[in-house]
Amino acid sequence: MIYVGTAGYSYDDWKGVFYPEKADKREMLSLYAGQFSFTEVNSTYYRLPNRYMMHNMQAKTPPGFQFVIKAYKSLTHERVDNAQDFRSFADSLAPLEEAGKLGCVLAQFPQSFRLNGANVSYLGEMARRLAGLNTVVEFRHREWLREDIFEFLSEQGLGFVCVDEPRLEGLVPPEVRVTSPTAYVRFHGRNRAKWYNHRESYERYDYLYSEDELAEWVPGIVGLDRKAEKVYVSMNNHYRGQAVVNARMIREMIRSAGGMVL
Repeated sequence: MIYVGTAGYSYDDWKGVFYPEKADKREMLSLYAGQFSFTEVNSTYYRLPNRYMMHNMQAKTPPGFQFVIKAYKSLTHERVDNAQDFRSFADSLAPLEEAGKLGCVLAQFPQSFRLNGANVSYLGEMARRLAGLNTVVEFRHREWLREDIFEFLSEQGLGFVCVDEPRLEGLVPPEVRVTSPTAYVRFHGRNRAKWYNHRESYERYDYLYSEDELAEWVPGIVGLDRKAEKVYVSMNNHYRGQAVVNARMIREMIRSAGGMVL
């Protein structure tokens, strides 16, 4: 089954584009869940979540809706003295697990997380600390794209996140792979000019995909569905609701290609 959604849903600049002009932020998740089958929660990267937060979120969504929770920054970026953070993070997800709404944990590592023995060992440690939780890993440096690493991810039960992003030196190129029962594809946009040269982080993701650009991915996504139990397709080009436009586009394209989309 393929779930299509966006990276986040609570954006003021979506008002008048996706949400009513005067929509209250407290209403956004319920409105969003009426249109899409899953969302990424990225605020959990900046602040450790808690059970109360997760309970309230799942209560605003219908049965079967899926949440992908981004790993807290100490788990992926700081990686020092974080044993308690691992425990707190995993514990906070219980309400989603109990409601059958936890899709997976998204562990996005920085570009500075390079391929070496210590970092490979850290991935194994992360898999053990998040045992029992579906976890997918996004790399930001292309040197991780090696057969032995794909095999290692499979051994650890970690999913590989396929990405679409600018074709810049060092960044991860398009690679369609399945290393766990959960497959994942993230679209970051192809804004080469603003990827590194930006004032605000959202500028990096200011990009609207064309139909031809999305079509490049459709056969691979349908192929992922034949190998994985669940496939998540996330649009992170969120500026001014472009993610919504492209999510709707690729959802229909996948359906037209015979994919089973929720």
